[in-house]
Amino acid sequence: MPIYHSLGKIPPKRHTVMPKDGGGLYYEQLFGTVGFDGMSSLLYQLHRPTMVSRIGEAKDVSPKIAVDRNMTSRRLVGFDVPPADDFLESRKALLVNSDVYLGLAAPRKSLTEYFYKNADADEMLFVHRGSGVLRTFLGNIEFSYGDYLIIPRGMIYQIEFSGTDNRLLYLESFSPIYTPKRYRNWFGQLLEHSPFCERDIRRPSNLETHDEKGEFVVKVKKQNMLHELVYATHPFDVVGWDGYNYPYAFSIHEFEPITGRVHQPPPVHQTFETSSFVVCSFVPRLYDYHPAAIPAPYNHSNIDSDEVLYYVDGDFMSRNDIAAGHISLHPAGIPHGPHPGAYERSIGQKETKELAVMVDTFKPLMITEEAIKIDDGKYWNSWIE
Repeated sequence: MPIYHSLGKIPPKRHTVMPKDGGGLYYEQLFGTVGFDGMSSLLYQLHRPTMVSRIGEAKDVSPKIAVDRNMTSRRLVGFDVPPADDFLESRKALLVNSDVYLGLAAPRKSLTEYFYKNADADEMLFVHRGSGVLRTFLGNIEFSYGDYLIIPRGMIYQIEFSGTDNRLLYLESFSPIYTPKRYRNWFGQLLEHSPFCERDIRRPSNLETHDEKGEFVVKVKKQNMLHELVYATHPFDVVGWDGYNYPYAFSIHEFEPITGRVHQPPPVHQTFETSSFVVCSFVPRLYDYHPAAIPAPYNHSNIDSDEVLYYVDGDFMSRNDIAAGHISLHPAGIPHGPHPGAYERSIGQKETKELAVMVDTFKPLMITEEAIKIDDGKYWNSWIE
């Protein structure tokens, strides 16, 4: 998200001496992406960020693929994913390709006993149930129901939940997650026709600075291996930073829907994009207001992308027998559309209360063993009258 932000104390010029009050120097770290060409922030830390005191065992966390060439529409019953105490163990990858992992998690406990870093992927956590605080070495962000949390790759974080009933949709993106280019001008500012603006973006605050030595476990995910590194100083020792590379939150409830006289295509719901997939937000909105409009979406062919819908809450007008927490997958290559009766019963309706997250990928998605466990097995023929 290209908005300049700064927290704490920083020197007036980059790459210059920043002395500590009691003697010594603060240590500068460039926290950047895409080599030296992407978004970056400059961090100033009490200790060297390189002091690894011990390396533990690495664990293979590769998704186990059940179907690698899928041509079946599927409905996954997301709330059947069982809760787990550990934050990382609760995450179940369901639909994956070489660009993105999509999964669900139901963590019962906060991630506080160790720190986590995804060295390969930007992460998007969508909060379906629960609230709490995302704690990072660049500051903290409070979150609640309906929030998207965007966590850039390499970010060291913990997450504290207010209770035990937590449900998350998550994405791991192997290319950076941005706001859609067509919403931004050539300076990066969100334009007037954008369905949200910079005022809706919640950036880190409450920068924690810990001057602690000891043993601090950081679990680092890289190339589907979870490595355990023990550092000699607390990872949250940043006294100040500035730049463009940091985590942020955006609430789906802040998305302002774009409507029209006739049915609008899915890109009007777009919220985030990468080079390999897009994320859209379906929110409560007025229906089309042409006197002969058909509010239900028209049948359309998925020729170039797999379409995934995660149903959050409300009335899902175009579907029969869909509930909160369900995931529908419509694979590329075959058409899909409203369920029998949905087309007709939408006529004359004035508004919808639906809330859903859509992910369209440009490469086919593979089905994991975890997904097969929650697949109802009958969605594919639910259009038979």
